[in-house]
Amino acid sequence: MQTMNQGERAFNLCVRCGTCRTVCPVFEEAGWESANTRGRMMIIKELCSGRLEADQGVKDSLNTCTTCGLCTENCPAGISPPDIIERARGMLVALGLTTSELEDLDRKILNSGNTFGEKTDRLCWLPDRSLIREKADYVYFVGCMNSYRYHEAARRTFSILSQFGATLLPREQCCGSPLLRTGFDARKVIDENSRQIKRIGARTVITGCAGCYTTLKNSYGNQFQVLSVPEFLASHISEIDLKPLDITVTYHDPCHLGRHNRIYEQPRQVIRAICRLVEMKASRNAARCCGGGGGVRAGYKDLSLQMARRRLEDVPDDVDYIVTSCPLCIRNLRDGGGGEKVIDLVDLVGMAME
Repeated sequence: MQTMNQGERAFNLCVRCGTCRTVCPVFEEAGWESANTRGRMMIIKELCSGRLEADQGVKDSLNTCTTCGLCTENCPAGISPPDIIERARGMLVALGLTTSELEDLDRKILNSGNTFGEKTDRLCWLPDRSLIREKADYVYFVGCMNSYRYHEAARRTFSILSQFGATLLPREQCCGSPLLRTGFDARKVIDENSRQIKRIGARTVITGCAGCYTTLKNSYGNQFQVLSVPEFLASHISEIDLKPLDITVTYHDPCHLGRHNRIYEQPRQVIRAICRLVEMKASRNAARCCGGGGGVRAGYKDLSLQMARRRLEDVPDDVDYIVTSCPLCIRNLRDGGGGEKVIDLVDLVGMAME
């Protein structure tokens, strides 16, 4: 297997202390050494040295990481294993050693512009196309999940953001996060989205998906400011007419909004402006992963849902809703047993605006 260049050898800093084993959500369910960060670092090192061949076990090891970042948060050596694992996945892809499920995901995105392979109109959730401006300072980047699965969340979000002059991309593509997380080339969709944003003249892109947020912010070359919906709502809370609700909710921190980008207080600020907030047993930088990220939901659904069920054990008793700020977390937590009790932050805001 090809060797990572000198600048990419951070895995050599891993001292194999095992701290990651105590927090890895995959290891908690699978129990194998190859299913935690330490095991993956050892496998990558052996692959790069040529002492190990990439068989099915190796592919399962590297492709079951959700890239949640709990290992990074707790690593005494200060390394970022998800970054290393994503690069190793790219090496596997380059050698044609990925899984059929991930190849199918790549094909769907590149052929249809979305993770579902849908051929229907991406803007089918929007009844009034006259609200789309050709030029605007703000663009609402909807994302695949809300465009094709959670239409009400898309409508509510755009209804709020359009009041502040936001528009939409006329032909939005997948942001590229699923491709980048799993080692594939995302340049096609990144270039197309960038072209449309530039044509609109937007200075700020706002998104309600944690995966879209981290990708737009870190993989689009700093062409524009990127805000999450919780950040935007928190900064404009006094301009939105909200009525207090007599309910109690808890908040699930999406990994790519929380640990990866340190957005913890803004969603809580919005929630506290509406109702009571009770924290989960593990929250903020210690929040458990929902199990849906890093391509794991696509390639290892049963394992993904096991992690979702484990996360739901952290929910306090007697809360009315489990609020989060990522549609992928919503899907996985709902499918893991949370049902309709799991809602988007904009759903809560929508209730308070009625």
